[in-house]
Amino acid sequence: MTFISNFIALFTESAPWLILGFSVAGLMKAFVPSQVLAKHLGKPGIMSTVKAALMGAPLPLCSCGVIPAALGLRRSGASKAATTSCLISTPETGVDSVTVSYAMMGPFMAVIRPIAAIFTAITAGILVGADKEEPKQTSSVQSSCAGKAAKQLVEDDCCNKSSALEHDSFVSRLKESMTFTFVDLIKDISLWLIIGLSIASMVKTYIPTEFLTQWGDGFMAFTIMALIGIPMYICALASTPIAAGLLFSGVSPGATLVFMLVGPATNVATIGLVRSELGGRALLAYLGSVIGVGFAFGYLTNYLVAQWQINFLSTSQSTHIMPNSQVASLCALLLAGLIANALRKRFFG
Repeated sequence: MTFISNFIALFTESAPWLILGFSVAGLMKAFVPSQVLAKHLGKPGIMSTVKAALMGAPLPLCSCGVIPAALGLRRSGASKAATTSCLISTPETGVDSVTVSYAMMGPFMAVIRPIAAIFTAITAGILVGADKEEPKQTSSVQSSCAGKAAKQLVEDDCCNKSSALEHDSFVSRLKESMTFTFVDLIKDISLWLIIGLSIASMVKTYIPTEFLTQWGDGFMAFTIMALIGIPMYICALASTPIAAGLLFSGVSPGATLVFMLVGPATNVATIGLVRSELGGRALLAYLGSVIGVGFAFGYLTNYLVAQWQINFLSTSQSTHIMPNSQVASLCALLLAGLIANALRKRFFG
């Protein structure tokens, strides 16, 4: 198949799950007030860390969007451990990326991915430990997204649109969820989604299996995937089609999981935020947990896949054919229109 054919096939297969994930993400964003998060994350101890990991895991925020969210939580009284935990679990997984993982790679990867993200977040929070100082009132993070967050805190922006106010009606909240889903969220990830699908299609079309399998399935393969993922400014959703392309081109499931964990959780802006707001100790815990726990789950994934003899090609094909072909085509057309509109506004106003 040609590159264009592969791209269209991947896009059509993913579209129903993307629409479903976006919709669930929008409803969560509208009906779960941010004040609830801050209320449960301010107390010291492991419970706040666990709550932060569990609350952050389903949220549909990218590695950029989590920065203002984490700043808001920290300034609202969340502990260092809870803030670190939220910074990891939120970008590494989400309801949208889980549904697309299920569609493109099957149920095993859709389950192991959020579990690994939650364990990584809890581990980092435990390593950070108790606060040694009060939350800062100013930030020196030098990135456009973090700078905007430091100025606006809990105000609405492209990365962190606040939930509906307590007195808003059900209709207004539903309207906000649809706006967040089909305008803001798609605008934030559309470019990376296209890039991700394009890379996945290029890998599937042009890169021979032998080139990707030469690194094996152990430490060296994990290291290569981590080195690829660390500099990539990409969200969990957009990393999924890239990971699928790597998986079906011969990269081991464990190495693929390492890429999906490291890529969304690490970038210059997030590293700068952790260093400035939480300190050097938190930064070491952050990076050590993302890479260390990622590698551990990589080994676990390869072991379970071998023990259970999981065939990713057959499981992914069974999930791909689940949606009706006409429904998938309509979802693809709808998603293509929304993405085109988002890109038009982004580059042409």
